[in-house]
Amino acid sequence: MKINNEVKTGILVLLGIGLFIFGFSYLKSNDIFVTDRTFYAVYSDVEGVVNGTPVTVNGLPVGSIQKISFHNGNKLLVKFRVENDIEFSINSLAQIYETGLIGGKALAIIPSNDKSRKAVTGDTLKSSIAPGLTDLVNKKITNLQVKIESMVMSADSVLFKINRVFDDSTRANLRNSVSDFNYTIAELKETSSAINDIVKSNKSRVDLTIGNVSKISKDLSNITSSLTNSDLDITLANFKKSSDDLSSILSNINNGEGTISKLIVNDSLFNNLNEASRSIDLLLEDIRLNPNRYIHFSLFGKKNKPYKSE
Repeated sequence: MKINNEVKTGILVLLGIGLFIFGFSYLKSNDIFVTDRTFYAVYSDVEGVVNGTPVTVNGLPVGSIQKISFHNGNKLLVKFRVENDIEFSINSLAQIYETGLIGGKALAIIPSNDKSRKAVTGDTLKSSIAPGLTDLVNKKITNLQVKIESMVMSADSVLFKINRVFDDSTRANLRNSVSDFNYTIAELKETSSAINDIVKSNKSRVDLTIGNVSKISKDLSNITSSLTNSDLDITLANFKKSSDDLSSILSNINNGEGTISKLIVNDSLFNNLNEASRSIDLLLEDIRLNPNRYIHFSLFGKKNKPYKSE
């Protein structure tokens, strides 16, 4: 069967139209061979997002933006597609974020872990815009600017107070103080120079004094060595022995041993001495009162009378 030229031409036209549709869909990031779902999100600013911008879940591309149009005045309605095998809750978040310093923008689906129903095609998700690097830098710069302004104001206040404190009289006093301090330093230099001159002029005497001190130290060392090498140990041993003997004697006295301990501890000697003293006192008193009993004087040899105790 022979195909005429008109049929061939029609087939080529249809193939061309099909290739054009496929290429156009591919350029718009719409894969005609993949089944997907369509979702919407409303933004006040799309931050430079355009048709074909990828849609990601946890960083994995799962779709793309299909259309951006105005909605309810100044709002922008973003239509995007997501593959059917990606499931998430209706409360999930559609967030525009920066992919890098020069990577442009992208739309991320942040799944919600609640128990709400699953999102289906045609649903409108919650929207948000993640702060980009420029916003963070501007925020940091703003905070830094505020701090710098505060520091400048504080420094200005300090300088103002310093100017109030350091009036003309205070400045004059400071200049005088600095001048006096310089004068004091000059005098210290002169004193130090004079001390150096004295030391230099009396160097021989200083050396002699140091030599004498060294000799005295050496003599003291020799004396110490002599004491160490003498019979000091023997003397100390004898002194210790004498001390031990004295301790033994005192211990015997305290224990009532020996004659001395009896004299100290026993009261009989004291009582006997006391009795003897009393007898002597009575004898002397009797001699004073009756001397004739003890002294006899007679020219004719008078006979002595016997003693009778009263």
